[in-house]
Amino acid sequence: MANIIKNEIMPKCWNSNTKPHLLCPGCGHGIALKQLGYTIDDLKIERKTTLGIDIGCSLLVWDFFNFDIIQTHHGRTTPTMVGYKMAKPERISIAYMGDGGGYAIGLQSLLHAAFRNNPITVILINNENYAMTGGQMAPTTETKVVTTTSPDGKKIEFGPGFKGPELVRNIANKNAYISRGSISKPEVLKSIITKALENQIKNDSFSFVEILSICPTNWKTNAAESFKRLEEMEKYYPTGEILNSKS
Repeated sequence: MANIIKNEIMPKCWNSNTKPHLLCPGCGHGIALKQLGYTIDDLKIERKTTLGIDIGCSLLVWDFFNFDIIQTHHGRTTPTMVGYKMAKPERISIAYMGDGGGYAIGLQSLLHAAFRNNPITVILINNENYAMTGGQMAPTTETKVVTTTSPDGKKIEFGPGFKGPELVRNIANKNAYISRGSISKPEVLKSIITKALENQIKNDSFSFVEILSICPTNWKTNAAESFKRLEEMEKYYPTGEILNSKS
């Protein structure tokens, strides 16, 4: 029984020598990466997968798994993994990043990869702030939310929280899989990640998954408060597959 429990706790493709991970206590990245790991185990693609990581909190994932991981420049994870896939089309290419890497400096690359239907999977963590550098306001920060660069709350003139999947869906190829999940529902999140990777593998198409997550360190919240705020995020950022408004 002990061995069964141990195997269920940690995905087989995780690098056990690097655990506990380097991310902050309570960070949602760990939950998201655990579901990614379980998905890779279930699909039996560990030996076929390469992961690209961005600058920001995602860079702490550099030794997270037992397969090849590529560290990229900030905002360049998507085009790096597109190029990698072109060079090695038999590989499964995953780009992993935060709000800034995907929606600020990296937005144009994300949009063009979706438009071209490059067969990679992009996974983006949305915790409404630039967590690695101290919790500054990000494109995903909602109006009135306090950050280190919006101490009185985000002003309306800076716009509402950026809804990336909805934008991507409306310019992406019709065969692309676009969805939003949350760490509050790990099993549902795993299902979403599975569909995204299967779309890359079976349909040779682009996939994009935004994951709503918590950041207790910069939010300055305990566990209960963090998940309460996550519930509020889910009201503004609806989870589930994002369909084209024309479909």
